[in-house]
Amino acid sequence: MNQSPFAPVYTVPGVSYSAPASSGNRARVFEHSLDASTFAKMSIEPADDLGRKTLNPNTYATRKTIAQGMLDIALLTANASQLRYVLNLGDKHDNYQLMVGLIVTSLVLQVLVGILFLIIGALNINKLDQQFAANILNNIIGVMLFTITVVNVVLNAFGLSQPPVQ
Repeated sequence: MNQSPFAPVYTVPGVSYSAPASSGNRARVFEHSLDASTFAKMSIEPADDLGRKTLNPNTYATRKTIAQGMLDIALLTANASQLRYVLNLGDKHDNYQLMVGLIVTSLVLQVLVGILFLIIGALNINKLDQQFAANILNNIIGVMLFTITVVNVVLNAFGLSQPPVQ
């Protein structure tokens, strides 16, 4: 068979293909001689025209969710550490009540977001009646995450530096 610039990138064991003699006909003729062991060796991963693996949306979403969960755990841990520090200082801190209020607000919102993530994860978005609820819960989670971010920015603006020693 002559190599043309339009030759396929992949060759599959047990399949031979040849182009018809007429140049006007672009169809290819396939001769199949595949058995079960050949099918078992074939990859079912999608590939682009150059033979590279394409982006699998499910894998991407799973990795993104795991990374987001790790960041949420890090923020929860940091807030718990900040709360312990402020409680140990007590009234020595200039903004004691404000700091405790902001940290507790952030912690409560984070726990609520975690619970909402569990609820939204249980919904099946392929069912039309659950899509509306998932959309509303997703919007609520977005607002809560924005609020958590603002609370933590304000919290860090006031700082948790050591009070001056007297």
